Amino acid sequence: MRMNLKVAFAEKDEAKKLGARWDAARKLWYVEDARDLDAFARWSPTPHVAGDAVAASAPPRAAGRQSAGKLVIGAGYVAHAPVCDCPPWLLCERCRPSALTLAGECP
Repeated sequence: MRMNLKVAFAEKDEAKKLGARWDAARKLWYVEDARDLDAFARWSPTPHVAGDAVAASAPPRAAGRQSAGKLVIGAGYVAHAPVCDCPPWLLCERCRPSALTLAGECP
């Protein structure tokens, strides 16, 4: 059975010594058919809290500026519904009025 791991770059050598392997296609570490999964418990992608349903449902706390897995695009980002089916890098007559322009660019 395969278990994907969430290994920090600084700890990759330690995980490799224990038998973890790198999946280049998925860009993550994993173990397969390991006899002792307890050695890899600290890199488990989901927290295991015994008997505490409240703590298990709480989001993980990031120490410092580490990523908690949430994609943050920007403080001023606003998603707009597409006006037509053209690709975002091309502007047709229907989507041109709602397109954003760069400073100094003519609309």
